[in-house]
Amino acid sequence: QVQLVESGGGLVQAGDSLKVSCVVPGGMFSSFGMGWFRQAPGKEREFVAEISWNGQHIYYGDSMKGRVTISRDNAKSTVTLQMSSLKPEDTAIYYCAADTGYCSGSKCYDPSTYAYWGQGTQVTVSS
Repeated sequence: QVQLVESGGGLVQAGDSLKVSCVVPGGMFSSFGMGWFRQAPGKEREFVAEISWNGQHIYYGDSMKGRVTISRDNAKSTVTLQMSSLKPEDTAIYYCAADTGYCSGSKCYDPSTYAYWGQGTQVTVSS
């Protein structure tokens, strides 16, 4: 079973920056495309960003485009989401997810594309 472990969430103020990370132990990380999604209470899970296995292809969702950067370090089996200019509406649980295929375009935006999910990390932005 593939484990994904997120960390780095917390309570911040509007306008602050925050970095969340996801570690995938077990040696398979470098073969996965990795995505970040978020889910606010009462809302559907929303695509934030995806990075291909080699880092050459990156997609961003509209909700945080321009305020978020996804990156990965295959040597450390880690994918990171750097968020800036955070707003109260960014409050959500942030999940990392692993794609065992090679999604492109709109497939990367679809949660059903991803085979493995972490437990999520809470990000709360106060006004």
